Amino acid sequence: MRADDFKASPTGRLVPIAGNDPQYGPWEHVAFVAHPLPGKTPALEVETFNAVADARAALAGLDRSARQLPNPALLRRPALRREAQSTSALEGTYAPLQDVLAAADDDDPDDANLREVLNYVRMAEHAFAWHAEGRPLALNLLTELHGLLVRGTSAATEQAGQIRDIQVVIGGHRGGRVQDARFVPHPPGHDLNRQVREWLTWQDESSKHGMIDPVVAAAMAHYHFEVMHPFNDGNGRIGRLAIVLHFLYANVLTEPTLTVSPWFEARRADYYDALMAVSTQGNWDRWIRFFAKGIAASASETEHQLTDLLKVQTSLKAKIREAGLRADNAILLVDFALQQPIFSIRQVERHLGVTYTRANGLVNQLVKIGVLRQLTDATYDRPFAAPDLLAILLRGGF
Repeated sequence: MRADDFKASPTGRLVPIAGNDPQYGPWEHVAFVAHPLPGKTPALEVETFNAVADARAALAGLDRSARQLPNPALLRRPALRREAQSTSALEGTYAPLQDVLAAADDDDPDDANLREVLNYVRMAEHAFAWHAEGRPLALNLLTELHGLLVRGTSAATEQAGQIRDIQVVIGGHRGGRVQDARFVPHPPGHDLNRQVREWLTWQDESSKHGMIDPVVAAAMAHYHFEVMHPFNDGNGRIGRLAIVLHFLYANVLTEPTLTVSPWFEARRADYYDALMAVSTQGNWDRWIRFFAKGIAASASETEHQLTDLLKVQTSLKAKIREAGLRADNAILLVDFALQQPIFSIRQVERHLGVTYTRANGLVNQLVKIGVLRQLTDATYDRPFAAPDLLAILLRGGF
């Protein structure tokens, strides 16, 4: 980290740090400590206020669409898996989206990358359940989320589920020197723990009292979380989940269907540069404008995807009725194909509570009328999907 880039920063200060590297020996450097978040909106240009207004309108449109859905939780699941795949890719953990959509809730895959992505799904579901129970954002929620995210991965060290007590760096390479990292966040210790608690308080006050526009507040909170970098791993993923949580707690969204990471993943260099500009130059305007554009695009794309999925779901059910298949389980299987986009006969058996023979017959009937399709030539544990639904889930929007 080039200390000179941060010396004139109006948003934080440099503090000395030191250590002993097994390869390079004793070292001394500096870390960046952000000032507490302000209680008012930073100076913003008109174009940025317009971008914020566009984001609010897009979020309102998404929320209206989610409210009209007969079962919004059904559509939340595939949206969450798309977010899990994309937010993990931003951190260098890649699993194909089709594999993520095919995984069952209780899967414990051998593939390390897929395991991390599924951990994100479980972490997010835990956070959404926490909010649904009316519980406030709290430190124990953050630590529980981190523990879920790194469970069974290489990051599951003694630091799992804890605010870190080691120094970490951002943008360095494994085995490299601290001095060569792009950014060195807050040192571990009492002050880091205090900053995390202050961040939680700021989030709570901003969402309850509306002192700052929710889109602006979410942008500011995300920046501050990433600069603190309170965990030894997973900060980016938890920080992006916190964006959706902020909108839930601020009552901007009633359903956590928003996926934010695909847009940021497509612009990852700009994303990191805009965050860095706040630390080096105090350029809140650049970051908040970039963030607001991302939220507007993400909310609009999510709304379009949900609407398209609902249209196809309705169309497939109509096709079943036109074919004369009157069994309720045939209709329920379409819902299951949306909830679990790629599935096996065994999964249908368990979900519908029918025999394997009945599940197999039902799937074959829907294949025959073009509602479902077998995806491979496998003869064991055959994968099926509703191709029209799957096409929407797999399409790229950015």
